[in-house]
Amino acid sequence: MMKTKNIMIVGVGGQGTLLTSRILGGVMLHAGYDVKLSEVHGMAQRGGSVVTYVRYGDDVAEPIVEEGQADVLIAFERLEALRYVHFLKKDGVLIVNDQRINPITVLTGAAEYPENIIEGLSSRRQVISVDAMGEAKKLGNSKVFNTIVLGIAARHMDFRKEDWYAVIEKTVPAKTVEVNKKAFDTGYNL
Repeated sequence: MMKTKNIMIVGVGGQGTLLTSRILGGVMLHAGYDVKLSEVHGMAQRGGSVVTYVRYGDDVAEPIVEEGQADVLIAFERLEALRYVHFLKKDGVLIVNDQRINPITVLTGAAEYPENIIEGLSSRRQVISVDAMGEAKKLGNSKVFNTIVLGIAARHMDFRKEDWYAVIEKTVPAKTVEVNKKAFDTGYNL
């Protein structure tokens, strides 16, 4: 019997958090697992936090990941990684897109964006940091940065590359299938 695995995806509205969770859930369903997804929207349309929980195993009772229980935390932005790191297990993996998106409080001057977030997180957690936006721009489509991050995360999961491709083909817009597969490979091979 497989123990339930917990994955969290955190980001800012418009970063593809929900699409990424659909790909993840699709791969797990494809592999025959019971899957539960839950999406929590902040002020997504205004650049606020978006959190998605993905839980899979032989029998998953509920969709919410408790604090300290995430096996993998995927963060599409540095501050979101800092904001949600307490959900990660002690031996969990944090995958961070090294990107800064100023929240409204920073833009209005009410708060300051913290410095050295990734360095601070790396001192106490297993952190994989990537400039996924830079890599996506090299592929000619900045919107596929989330698929690059997903490719990195896939290295920490037990699914075949072919399964990922099959679900990507079914999930992303048809005209972006090839660039998303290239983006997945870019992350997978980093």
